[in-house]
Amino acid sequence: MWNRTCTHLFVFMAVFTISGCADQLQNSKDRSPLDDLPPHIKRLTHFGQRADWSHDGKHILFIEKTFGDVYEVELKSKVIRPITHHYFHEGYTRALYLSNGDILLSGSQQFDAKNPWPSRSEKNAELWVLKKDLSEPPVPLGEKCSEGPAVSRKRMRIAWTQGGAFYMADIVYEKEGPKLANKTKILDKRDLPFETGLETQNFRPPDEKELIFSAYGYQGTEVMGLDIETGKVVNYSKAPNQYDEPEGIFPDGKYTLVECDKHNPKGSQHVDIYKLALDGSGKTKRLTFFGRYGGYKASNPVVSDDGRYMAFQFAKRGDPAGVGRGILIFDWIKYEKMKNFQGKPVRTMMLNTKR
Repeated sequence: MWNRTCTHLFVFMAVFTISGCADQLQNSKDRSPLDDLPPHIKRLTHFGQRADWSHDGKHILFIEKTFGDVYEVELKSKVIRPITHHYFHEGYTRALYLSNGDILLSGSQQFDAKNPWPSRSEKNAELWVLKKDLSEPPVPLGEKCSEGPAVSRKRMRIAWTQGGAFYMADIVYEKEGPKLANKTKILDKRDLPFETGLETQNFRPPDEKELIFSAYGYQGTEVMGLDIETGKVVNYSKAPNQYDEPEGIFPDGKYTLVECDKHNPKGSQHVDIYKLALDGSGKTKRLTFFGRYGGYKASNPVVSDDGRYMAFQFAKRGDPAGVGRGILIFDWIKYEKMKNFQGKPVRTMMLNTKR
């Protein structure tokens, strides 16, 4: 009798914990979301922001801090190695793997600690290519970039924002080093029928004929798609007065991850991570619940090339956009198993236990 009672109690507590019913704990001002991570989320690093997956899914590239150094962490060992320590620089705001394994950097040739933000904008931020063997300092591409560039996962192609327009070009290697070729303007915000701020995000897989981008300030902020060949623009989020900023995209191109305030429509400081269908329906699903805790948010998600994992960062409300306080890993297989476990009736689970 005692064993049966204890078994039932254990099963009940497991269901209670996994289903997230302990909202009183989650809403406690004395707790962090890191105190109550579900089984499918693990903390990878205790610092860093703006993760990017290596193509083999074994490493993650990230920025130490805004205007800081770049690091790479191996997922299996959790060993972190510096990527930009072998030369002097003024700090970086982006680091992204190119299709050949080299690294695209965004950073300024000058930095003023009393007025740092121009080094994140196109006023000073430039694009560079760093060899994957780290044999020498990066080579500048001669282009300024506002916020983050979009990088193809299949070819040596990038897109970036400059002067309220999107440009696209190929990176080619010559005797003198890497350079841009076939530069083309693919969108000018003055040609849009609405006022907005622009930022490139991702080439949409699998054919990469569409560019997913952020339309800041338009109906809150919307997720948009640009047909690179025709110039047609599509609104995918369709959520007026809601903040929806696209980040990582799934390898099949059917969904993108977004920073969204749907649960608490107060803007970018109140975001969690959602999954948005790119079929025009505007359908979303919330994936993280860091906003349940006082003063926290989850942001900057990216999906591994095999679709198995998501990397993202956590931060506190009030932190500037893009600032992170560590990288976390979201396991999609464990997440799906957890959903199935939640859907199994407690009585059925009890009948399967040995009396």
